[in-house]
Amino acid sequence: MESSQYKEGDYRRAAPVIGPGHTSRSITDKLASVVLTTNTPLGWFVFMFFGFSLLLGLMMALTYLFAKGIGIWGNNVPVGWAFDIINFVWWIGIGHAGTLISAILLLFKQDWRTSINRFAEAMTLFAVACALIFPIVHTGRPWLAAYWLLPYPNAMTIWPNFRSPLIWDVFAVSTYGSVSALFWFIGLIPDLATFRDKAENPIIKRVYGMLALGWRGSAIHWARYEHAYLLLAGLSTPLVLSVHTVVSFDFAVSVLPGWHATIFPPYFVAGAVFAGFAMVITLAIPLRAMYGLHDFITLRHLENMAKVTLVTGLVVVYGYFCELFFGWYSANEYERFMLENRILHGPYAWAYWLLLLCNFIVPQLFWFKKCRQSIPVLFTVCMFVNVGMWLERFVIIVTSLHRDFLPSSWEMYYPTIWDFMTLFGTIGLFTTLMFLFVRVLPLISVFEMRTLLPEANPKQPEGGSH
Repeated sequence: MESSQYKEGDYRRAAPVIGPGHTSRSITDKLASVVLTTNTPLGWFVFMFFGFSLLLGLMMALTYLFAKGIGIWGNNVPVGWAFDIINFVWWIGIGHAGTLISAILLLFKQDWRTSINRFAEAMTLFAVACALIFPIVHTGRPWLAAYWLLPYPNAMTIWPNFRSPLIWDVFAVSTYGSVSALFWFIGLIPDLATFRDKAENPIIKRVYGMLALGWRGSAIHWARYEHAYLLLAGLSTPLVLSVHTVVSFDFAVSVLPGWHATIFPPYFVAGAVFAGFAMVITLAIPLRAMYGLHDFITLRHLENMAKVTLVTGLVVVYGYFCELFFGWYSANEYERFMLENRILHGPYAWAYWLLLLCNFIVPQLFWFKKCRQSIPVLFTVCMFVNVGMWLERFVIIVTSLHRDFLPSSWEMYYPTIWDFMTLFGTIGLFTTLMFLFVRVLPLISVFEMRTLLPEANPKQPEGGSH
């Protein structure tokens, strides 16, 4: 059960980022026991069964896709981009919060990041892995995707078009993924050495020993680690802004009404952080309950993430109103028709109003402290945001494409069962990877949690950082 300290919420000082009464040994034993145990919680098997079942559906859908082609999807003319690109943008956005929590909050010395940064970084990698599936299969011939998209020296008569934002995506996403993976692994090294020393099975001990790269905790090891970690944090910070900015260029550099908007880069970045923090809360709540981590993922962490979600959500809604204003103020008949079709009279207007409910109306509950400190409310609001951010991408892509300049080319878009199997299959892949990670690697940084203890910082108040 949670301490009453976390239920009251009316203390003069903020709740601590680590529960009272912990020592360096108790932190190490508790966090190591999550992995180095044979008593895996029943909830872990439930989530793995759910995730792996959906993953099997993804494998079936992709196998049928490779056999038959993308004609099994609902894509048509003019809706050539549909679930594939919707899901790509959605997953890339979810992956943003890991880098933000790890890099930017580290540079700003926000100690509340330490309990959530490790699994948020893992979330980034798994979300990027899910996202990369869609542009690869969307090309129609995935075995040629690298051949045509990567600009290596060759004798091709037709070179990749470097003016295309799709090529920019290749550079941005691959750089983001590689730097995030390196940042994640560097942060793991001290904890891998701890697991190496605590493991009793000789095979597991050897595996953790190899991954720890000979870490012995010497002064020179710590000095090199801190330099490398800080350098990667500095490199990762601009990536938070650049990656989704480049993704927004897929739309903003076109001349299609509804896409040709200068507000897209900051609007997409804010939306990515909004979606990413909602997903971190969605993951943190069941993991916290499943492994009894209430002393490590406290209400302060959840409340701070709720505040970030509220702020970025308001920025996203500001982007919605900017879109409306630009379309109206431009006096362009095509832009005004697109707005009316998207919001008022179009067949997909329901999706626009539903996304406003999910992304604008429901998150306003976070203005109230009782809502920010209520676990059921937090989880429910974040599930609304997860759905709303997917709907946002649906609205941007489908409502702008299905009725373009020529009424003769207008066509409705209806997703098929294979579209839904691919979407939910990637959710299964993400869930499976996340819970495999939790089972074999520390989901919370052991050594960083130890730095929050009073003995690690004599100036720190008793019971943790405030």
